[in-house]
Amino acid sequence: MYLCRLLMMTALVLLAGCAGQRVSQAPPVPAAEVQARVLRLLPPTVADRPGWARDIQVAFSAQGLEPTPGNLCAVLAVTEQESTFQVDPVVPGLGRIAREEIDRRAAKVHVPALLVSAALQVHASDGQSYSQRLAKARTEKELSAIFDDFIGQVPMGKTLFGGFNPVHTGGPMQVSIAFAEQHAEGYPYPLQGSIRHEVFSRRGGMYFGIAHLLGYPVNYPQPLYRFADFNAGWYASRNAAFQSAVSRVSGIRLALDGDLIRYDSIMPGSTELAVRTLGRQLGLRNPSIRQQLEKGDSPEFEDTPLYRQVFALADQAAGKTVPRQQLPGIELKSPKITRQLTTAWFAKRVDERYQRCMAKNQK
Repeated sequence: MYLCRLLMMTALVLLAGCAGQRVSQAPPVPAAEVQARVLRLLPPTVADRPGWARDIQVAFSAQGLEPTPGNLCAVLAVTEQESTFQVDPVVPGLGRIAREEIDRRAAKVHVPALLVSAALQVHASDGQSYSQRLAKARTEKELSAIFDDFIGQVPMGKTLFGGFNPVHTGGPMQVSIAFAEQHAEGYPYPLQGSIRHEVFSRRGGMYFGIAHLLGYPVNYPQPLYRFADFNAGWYASRNAAFQSAVSRVSGIRLALDGDLIRYDSIMPGSTELAVRTLGRQLGLRNPSIRQQLEKGDSPEFEDTPLYRQVFALADQAAGKTVPRQQLPGIELKSPKITRQLTTAWFAKRVDERYQRCMAKNQK
């Protein structure tokens, strides 16, 4: 009996290695070799190529990620798409975008626009008002620093405006600052300021961007879906496929956005309500459905009876195995975006860069 259990545990570990990015049976690759691999794959026009190679290698090592050509090319493809390897890229019209975002956030929490305008007229140490400084900001790092200075100087700044910082992504991979703050444990560098400040550095931006891209296990057949997840959130492609299966079985049309539950309300969302209509077929009551849907941001969701039974019904209805992953149907919304773009567009553009990188690796 003990031997059987031992064999089963060994098999599970090996399977986890196939599904994820972190488990490696191979000996660690020397740092110099990893950096040499990155240098071979980086575009020749990138400035300070050794510096990029070093920061990427440190991130892989600190997170226990395998520096395979596929993983390295995935990181380089996302970075090229997001910033063309600029640590702090210039954003056209950033000052105007920032002011509109501050006003929007103020209105959302019922802070009067007159109060915001008055506060922004306070003069900074350089003699300019914060409104003037915001208008001249050209990069997100500069803008975030101005705003941090602003809330530290105006009366009750942190109380009234602490949540109004218009910058919520940054660095060469445009990673979420909230994500970085949630995954700061194990960060391999001494902090220079805050995690927010680190995101705007090359080393921090790459570390947290790589964590967001590769730091979770998936069963996707190709990296295209991981690229979509980078844009839409972990497991969005898997969850969009689940929503499609629910829609097929229930006959209820759903937005394939990867969001299985509403986190902003105790009321059930459209996906949860659609699944509830299948409760009798699934043999599941509403509380159990909710409990299992809450695992939608983790790999464990695929082990739930809900996931397995919904796909079994969908396979039966389709007369074939339906996809377990699908590009989310999300239109990208951001003050920085000036044209209609989608998560699928983003994923496909990154995948094109990825394929070129992989072709370079074969030469």
